[in-house]
Amino acid sequence: MTDSKQTTPDPGEKGSSAERAGEGLEPVRSGAGAVAEPREPIVAGRARQGMFGVRGSGDTSGYGGLRLPPHVPQAAERPYGGWFDDVADALLDSLRDKGIDSAIQQITVDRGEITFYVDREHLVQTCSSLRDDPALRFELCSSVSGVDYGPEVPQRLHSVYHLTSMTFRRRIRLEVAVDAEDPHLPSVVSVYPTADFQEREAWDMFGLIYDGHPALTRILMPDDWDGHPQRKDYPLGGIPVEYKGAEIPPPDQRRAYS
Repeated sequence: MTDSKQTTPDPGEKGSSAERAGEGLEPVRSGAGAVAEPREPIVAGRARQGMFGVRGSGDTSGYGGLRLPPHVPQAAERPYGGWFDDVADALLDSLRDKGIDSAIQQITVDRGEITFYVDREHLVQTCSSLRDDPALRFELCSSVSGVDYGPEVPQRLHSVYHLTSMTFRRRIRLEVAVDAEDPHLPSVVSVYPTADFQEREAWDMFGLIYDGHPALTRILMPDDWDGHPQRKDYPLGGIPVEYKGAEIPPPDQRRAYS
């Protein structure tokens, strides 16, 4: 297996890649050396206090005192390592041949995986290049899933794609971030038919609207279900349940700790 590790920059070094990425100043470079405009870093998390946002519950597990800062995935600096550079160069060159220079918002390498954050306007063209370019050949979309990072996060809803090249035995991730108020992004079913049911599930659970999908209907919940159960602001506990004449309230209403 090809090593894809990066050289970790010195945290104290002035102008280090980590510092520049944290400030949204890390450019996206193409194989030909062109540099795109600096972008704000993608936010993929939120500051958390306590488990599940619970306050004043008398919790003795220690989770009530949990404090986590928001996670901002930092843009990677070249060389990415291993075959990552070849894939990034081939993708950017293919998009440039189509007259597209702004499709890739950020490239991140973390835990041995490379992630391309893609502008939703160019998602389908990006997937076409990844599938058809002889240097890429990512023929299979093995997974499409949704993520909700919570109401406090800008562009809180993310659609995540795992692509596999069976020709070169490689895997990459694509990620598209959208606002909850405008959760539209194009369907990739025309490029990857395997995304059909997976996009339906992401719509059902997260409310991501895949424009151009052949039949974007619920796949897990009833057709008349209200809301999207895996969003962070969906009511905890759901709906009351009737069992042999007795009504059981939702879990968040059964008892209160003080």
